[in-house]
Amino acid sequence: MFKTRVTELFGVEHPLVQGGLQGVGKAELVSAVANAGALGFLTALTQPTPEDLAKEIQRTRDMTDKPFGVNITILPTLTPVPYDEYAHAAVDSGVKIIETAGRNPEPLMPIFKEAGAKTLHKCTSVRHGLKAQSIGCDAVGIDGLECAGHPGEDDVPGLILLPASADQIDIPIVASGGFADARGLIAALALGADAINMGSRMVATKEAPVHDNVKQFMVQCTERDTVLILRDLKNTARILRNSVAEKIREVETANPDHTIEDLIPYVSGEKSRKVLETGDLDHGIIWGGQTVGLIEDVPTVKELVDRIISEAAGIVNERLAGLLPADPKRLSA
Repeated sequence: MFKTRVTELFGVEHPLVQGGLQGVGKAELVSAVANAGALGFLTALTQPTPEDLAKEIQRTRDMTDKPFGVNITILPTLTPVPYDEYAHAAVDSGVKIIETAGRNPEPLMPIFKEAGAKTLHKCTSVRHGLKAQSIGCDAVGIDGLECAGHPGEDDVPGLILLPASADQIDIPIVASGGFADARGLIAALALGADAINMGSRMVATKEAPVHDNVKQFMVQCTERDTVLILRDLKNTARILRNSVAEKIREVETANPDHTIEDLIPYVSGEKSRKVLETGDLDHGIIWGGQTVGLIEDVPTVKELVDRIISEAAGIVNERLAGLLPADPKRLSA
């Protein structure tokens, strides 16, 4: 129904994207997103090895015959990660859509280009979007301050960042941060984006491989129930407010000279994964954006996608069209 540069570039029906979600972007969710006509990404580093990623790609193919992609997030790690091997595992398995995030993906671009894969790079600033365009990325994701995960250090919300990006970036733009419904989709399109990326909203769906306690917690959260951590370390992250988040803020406030070593017991990725698996909401951090304030239920992915597209059409055909004068010429008078 909504034809954009993103739907055309990636061959999907709707301008809706489920980007990389560590511990969540697995076959069950990604295939459901694909079958609903949107674009889903398996999260490469959720899989222990590149070989496991190849198996997860095949498992996803067994559940859908529609396009989907693989996310490869490049971040500093205590243990070296074979990013090039994950990249090869993805393209050698026939995946033609890659999402990258974190550091500059330029070292991996030859692998993607040689395989004929399209690349979407997630950015948190206009300058990074321009860099992604210059190295040959086919599209960029633009993350506003509202997003879960790492919103960068510039503190620019999507309402400003998206049109600023659209003014300077020529390739398709996927808006990210604060999107959960039809109103967000129409707003993003009006601001110059070609699709929206939904992370937290996709976690709160029936197919997401996450304990129901986490999903219900997200439903109960308001727009004020997120916390920014790691700011002093220039690695700002947005998480949901729980006892662990409060402890992190306590450590950061009490000790201005804190280091990452002081926070590792609380920000452990292993503990965060346990929260998703067991539903123990105070075992570790829970990634989530301010959009949790807009999440009111836990639908199937198809119910969510169909609802967003239907309501978005209603906004355009009824509310927005109703704001125009009967005689279009009067608008410019």
